Amino acid sequence: MSQTRRGIAVAALGMVVFASGCATRGQLRDQRSALELERTERLAGDQRLAADVDRMGSDMNQMASNVDRLRMDLAAMDTDFGAKLTQLEEGLQLSVPVHFGFDEFAVRPQAAPVLDRFAQLVLRHYPDATITVEGFTDPAGSESYNRQLAERRAKSVRDALVSRGIPASQLRAVGYGSQRLVVPNAAGSAFGAELNRRVVFVIETPAGTTLSAVTSR
Repeated sequence: MSQTRRGIAVAALGMVVFASGCATRGQLRDQRSALELERTERLAGDQRLAADVDRMGSDMNQMASNVDRLRMDLAAMDTDFGAKLTQLEEGLQLSVPVHFGFDEFAVRPQAAPVLDRFAQLVLRHYPDATITVEGFTDPAGSESYNRQLAERRAKSVRDALVSRGIPASQLRAVGYGSQRLVVPNAAGSAFGAELNRRVVFVIETPAGTTLSAVTSR
């Protein structure tokens, strides 16, 4: 091989080595960039996870606080009005002193403080719940008349709750007549008859997971 050809071959080999070195450095740069991107994404993911954990902890603390507040409100109704709390399989039941006169459906003035407190309870703890106001009578009178009277009582109480800030769309009124008597056979002026003349508030959450009943007798 002539000296000229040998020089050309050496130069070509040098260019190949140089090009290979450039390719290697380029690959290293690409790898470093990929690693840096992966590291950045991992850090961002860790930060999002930490934020989610903090938010979950805050939500749990708020939920615990709300439950404590509900217990306090129920205890206050017991203290102030002699309300009786009963835990049922489907929720809870609270008996509060709201009664009706014989053959009457108007809400008595003395029931106002209890209805005020119940409305506050709903607005504070069950703002999205559906509330059914169930009306009842004592066994005096025919079944059809008692159903009508019971429905009038339920509607009167429903209207009283609407006037206290609960949306009408959140309330339903149903009359059940003399069903589910508190004092069997007690009617008119008989002892215990007034306990049969009552309404019952059934509170159901939209998800259907919590059913609470507040009974006013």
